[in-house]
Amino acid sequence: MNRPDNAAHILDPLAALRAATNERHERLDSGLPLAGPAPDLTDYASHLTMVRDWLAPLLPWLDTFQDGPQRVLPPVERLALIEADLNEPGMPPLRAPAAADAWPRDASAAYRWGMCYVIEGSQLGGKVLYGKLAGSLAPHPLRYLKGSDAGPGPRWRAFMLALKEHVTSPDEIADACAGACAAFDSILKLSLDKKG
Repeated sequence: MNRPDNAAHILDPLAALRAATNERHERLDSGLPLAGPAPDLTDYASHLTMVRDWLAPLLPWLDTFQDGPQRVLPPVERLALIEADLNEPGMPPLRAPAAADAWPRDASAAYRWGMCYVIEGSQLGGKVLYGKLAGSLAPHPLRYLKGSDAGPGPRWRAFMLALKEHVTSPDEIADACAGACAAFDSILKLSLDKKG
C-alpha cells in the first residue's frame, strides 16, 4: 500500500487525511454527475450508480474484518437507500454494475479508518446536494442524499472522535492516509469511466 508523503508527518489524523486527499476531493467534486448547473434525474441516476458501484464491493469487504471503524459506529444501509432511489418512478433504466476493485485482504485497521473517512465524509456532501436538489428534483425523495433525519453531523462527530482515538501513531496516520487516497482513487476511476 502506497503512503502519501505529503501528510505522513502530521500527527493529527483528521488534518493529515484532509491534506492527503484535498486534491483528489476537489477533482471528485468537480467531476460528479451532479456538479453541473442544472442536474436532472438522469444525472442523479448516474451519480447513484457510480456510488453504488463504488460501495457495493467496499462495504462487504469492510465487514470481513473483526476490528476497525465498521465495528465502532452502527451500520447505515447505504446500498438499500441507493437501490430505493434508483427504483423510484421516473428514474432512467438501471444499468449493470461496473467491474469492482479488489481490496487488500491484509489491510490494517488504520487503512480502513482512512477508507471510512471518505465513506462517512461523502454523507456530508450528500446533505449539501440534497439541499440544492430537493426542490428541482421533486417529487423524487432523494433518500440517499438526505440520509437520516438527524443529518450527517452527529455521526460525523462520533466518527471523528473515534478516528482520533484509534489512529494515533505516525505509522497509523500514514496508513489511514493511504486508505483514504485508495478510496478516492477508486471512485475517481468510476467517475472517469462515466465520462468516457
